[in-house]
Amino acid sequence: MTLSIVPYGHPALRAKGRRIENIDARIRALANEMLETMYAAEGVGLAAQQVGLPVQLCVIDVKGVKDRPSTLRIADQVVEIAEHMPLVLINPEIEPFGKPETGVEGCLSFPGVRSDVTRPAGVLVRAQSLDGEMLEFEAGGLLARAIQHEHDHLHGILFIDRVSAAERERIEAEILDGADRV
Repeated sequence: MTLSIVPYGHPALRAKGRRIENIDARIRALANEMLETMYAAEGVGLAAQQVGLPVQLCVIDVKGVKDRPSTLRIADQVVEIAEHMPLVLINPEIEPFGKPETGVEGCLSFPGVRSDVTRPAGVLVRAQSLDGEMLEFEAGGLLARAIQHEHDHLHGILFIDRVSAAERERIEAEILDGADRV
């Protein structure tokens, strides 16, 4: 079952997610529904806030993206991205690292809107899996950008908070203009 993605302006997008203390059947079902929703919307990431739930859960899958490569290192070994997708991250903690890079980002809560966002090139991630296992890995490229984007969502931060004031005004005007045409 796909879930409804909340649009920009919905209060859930600004809510800091609560830690998930018990990974039960309800959380597993939510993660599966979020993956289904993300795939249906042709996204590479989705946070629980985007489906109206303020909890520390996000899903990511970058395996199909060929024009924006990703890297993944587990225990200091480079591993094949496709073998580890999709990622379900529960209560993730991140440590960004590396030179800042600017890249285009969009967001399923901002349909059709894109903007350049500058973020660190890599990220160290510690999170729980759906099985309750502790995950620890390093990501680079699009995967690092997607993880940072979704981690921001889990803390009520949106990509438009990371652009200039002028760019934010442009985006908000584009959203309002789109709403006027509906």
